[in-house]
Amino acid sequence: MNYARGLLSAIAAIFIAESVFLWPFLKPAKATGMSALAFLLVESLLSPKFWIVCLLSSGVFFAASRASTVLRVVFFWIPTVAVSTIGFAIVGLYTYLYFSLVSRVSQLH
Repeated sequence: MNYARGLLSAIAAIFIAESVFLWPFLKPAKATGMSALAFLLVESLLSPKFWIVCLLSSGVFFAASRASTVLRVVFFWIPTVAVSTIGFAIVGLYTYLYFSLVSRVSQLH
């Protein structure tokens, strides 16, 4: 179970760190489309600030996973499952959108 908690902490921390650095760039920007999103994703993954936030939030989640039952539920299970679910839903949405657009473009040619 410790591996599952560690993995869930790491996944939630990556989604949180990514959303922290991606949020200011979601305002109306000069670059549009999927290429702008991919550029921002790669740029944030290479940033040391991203990994610092990721390690800190992962540590906080993992420490909360070892607390008492009420604290564990409130500060570990609810936030990590919610963030992971929303993160995977967004990734799934973009994946579906990409494959949907690729199939429609290939039908036009």
